[in-house]
Amino acid sequence: MSPKPHLILSSLDVDRLEALLSHPSTQAFPGRAALEAEIGRADIVEPQDIPDNVVTMNSTVSFDIAETGKAFQLTLVYPKDVDGGSDKVSVLAPVGSALLGLSVGDELAWPTVGGQAMTVKVTGISYQPERAGDWHR
Repeated sequence: MSPKPHLILSSLDVDRLEALLSHPSTQAFPGRAALEAEIGRADIVEPQDIPDNVVTMNSTVSFDIAETGKAFQLTLVYPKDVDGGSDKVSVLAPVGSALLGLSVGDELAWPTVGGQAMTVKVTGISYQPERAGDWHR
């Protein structure tokens, strides 16, 4: 298996994610330990210092799943912002956790709820709040 890609996270996203993960409703979240480990190994920078090719919260991301060959474009959101539409994915979903902090061109193998792995590859970012100057989205 190839080494894990370099991750960059916004300090604002990390603050919000840590608050989310400390909430009792997420204690049983199956990907909790993996998401916490990814946050722990990431470089954390101020929102205005995020490179424009990095997936942050509320980014609209194009990506492929290697095992299925399927391509997707979804917006990475907090669980409270999932509205049942097919255009959003929660950061607590396996693919959402896998996308966070990756750069365009990066790929990462991530465990699914069923215990298998999926390989997510970021192919583009059509909207990133930091690039758009939306610091407090």
